Amino acid sequence: MDYKKTNAPLNTTTRDLVKMAEPTGNIYETVCIIAKRSNQIAGEMKHDLEKKLQEFASLNDNLEEVSENREQIEISRYYEKLPKPTLIATQEYLEDKIFWRNPATDKNLD
Repeated sequence: MDYKKTNAPLNTTTRDLVKMAEPTGNIYETVCIIAKRSNQIAGEMKHDLEKKLQEFASLNDNLEEVSENREQIEISRYYEKLPKPTLIATQEYLEDKIFWRNPATDKNLD
């Protein structure tokens, strides 16, 4: 899923944990699923941001010359305005866009 095109809220909202845990039957398992997906999204976002900022990296590491690049600032601001990875992962979970399985409870894998 493209995290840039998500309809996740920008702010935290109150959710009914019991209702969210219905598909798994366990609140802890639900939180683990969302947390693992959130870590994946955060990794993707970090990788994309680093890749875009590498274009502006200077070859000289001179502390005396610190220059501001308007494009670099705009890219950083764009990523700051995106919803946080936990909010994106929670929205994906609520929309049933996350696939998960628990090997301990899946009997058909034998």
